[in-house]
Amino acid sequence: MERTQFIMATAIILFVAFCMGWFAYWLIHRFTQVSKSDIGELDRMAQELHEAEETRDQAITYLQQREAELTTQLSQTEAELSATMEGLREARHEAEELRAYIERTNQG
Repeated sequence: MERTQFIMATAIILFVAFCMGWFAYWLIHRFTQVSKSDIGELDRMAQELHEAEETRDQAITYLQQREAELTTQLSQTEAELSATMEGLREARHEAEELRAYIERTNQG
């Protein structure tokens, strides 16, 4: 192969490689191009997602506050129940003592 033929073959190979690269770029650009309507829809979806996240955060905050209120109320109710049970125990004990006293006075 002479020098001129080698240069021509190299030039043709480089030109074909350039054309294939340009065509591949054009195809990729063509298929990945985003239209303005798609961008508008993406913006709308991003706004809706942001609003949904804010709503979720508000709901979580409300639930945490409500849980704290219910926990406090439960603690108070348990304290009242404990006090009531203690009072009932004392009343039963007192009633038992009165019955025993009445039985002793009736027998004697």
